[in-house]
Amino acid sequence: MKILFLTTVLPARKLHGSEIASQNIIDALQQAGCAVTVLGYGRKEDGALHKAEHEILVADRSVETKKARFQAVGWFALSLIKQLPYSEVKYVSRRYIQQVQSLLNTQSYDAIVIDHSQVGWLLDVIDHPKIILVAHNLEHEIYRQHYQRSQNRLAKWVYRREAALVEAREARLASSATEVWALTQHDANYFAKFTKARTLNLPSGFVKMHDEPITKTFDIGIIGSWSWKPNEEGLRWFLQTVYPHLPQSLTIHVAGRGADWLMDSYPNIRYRGFVGDSQEFMMQARVMAIPVLSGGGIQIKTLDAIASGTCIVSTTTSLRGVANPPQTVSIADEPQQFAQLLTAVVSAEQSPEAFKEAQQWYCDRQARFLSEVDQAIHDLIAFRNHVGRASSLSGQDVRSTNQSGLL
Repeated sequence: MKILFLTTVLPARKLHGSEIASQNIIDALQQAGCAVTVLGYGRKEDGALHKAEHEILVADRSVETKKARFQAVGWFALSLIKQLPYSEVKYVSRRYIQQVQSLLNTQSYDAIVIDHSQVGWLLDVIDHPKIILVAHNLEHEIYRQHYQRSQNRLAKWVYRREAALVEAREARLASSATEVWALTQHDANYFAKFTKARTLNLPSGFVKMHDEPITKTFDIGIIGSWSWKPNEEGLRWFLQTVYPHLPQSLTIHVAGRGADWLMDSYPNIRYRGFVGDSQEFMMQARVMAIPVLSGGGIQIKTLDAIASGTCIVSTTTSLRGVANPPQTVSIADEPQQFAQLLTAVVSAEQSPEAFKEAQQWYCDRQARFLSEVDQAIHDLIAFRNHVGRASSLSGQDVRSTNQSGLL
């Protein structure tokens, strides 16, 4: 089965959570016997790009507002003129359209995957009977959360507008898709109003597991992409409300790009920036703190932290989409309780049984995920054969009905 996978940023390097999720799905499709061609941008902020063989680069592009500078002003102006979400306009380009058209004119694909609603504008240049939407989260709910939490009147207007436009885009995408692959049951339930929706139990992004724990070198670890607003919000909540309840003797390491403002701000906190091996970082911590208060979809860093075997203290929100976590996971939403659990875990000795249970949880989830993707492909093939027979009997071509005008 040949699949064209249209995404925002080429994910093979798996530098960010969304890219890990996308690449996990691509890997599972390939393991199910699919030939996958991936089309997307290179993220300028990540430096030189090294493409995988199955990836096609549209162009290098800045996609983070803080890094884009004056280009961001142009994006916002275009979003106003075209009445498109700002988060989507960042990825609109004539070059992307031309690449898609060239591939569709020269290749025959059994299915097209739209990965992220931010490339949903490509519906206007796609004419195909089998379209799959991979919904990493319900984007409109995230912007609605930002709207509700913001105190700035201009920011509230921007977020309210974004939420409304993204909701309309998600509804149109789902209505045009053969089915939606969601990463939480909550999201699948929403998209089921429009089309068939299934939940994929996404696994960790780690490729290889360690058989035994490694030496612990610091007490509390926190990792994330801090340019993403829900992550930054959670980190600031931790620093402002949890940190004051922690003993100053504890060593805290924070990893991930985008929190340079944290450097040298606290005596016992070391900001390490980007770390090349997140698995090693997590395993070196006596406990991982995951203080997420908002957002949507599933947290890749939660899955990774569980797979590392390290003990975790997490908010309830950080565990969305994660059912029956192992005993290594503790939950706290109140700052003082969060701090108490962290302190208790640092002082305790982790049992080998708990480490093994966490790794078995990861293996079981990965096997379930591969089975789910394999079943999804089996269902698509059955659908293709059914449509082919119906088309042959009726003598009519089966074509997509996405008609909304070229952007």
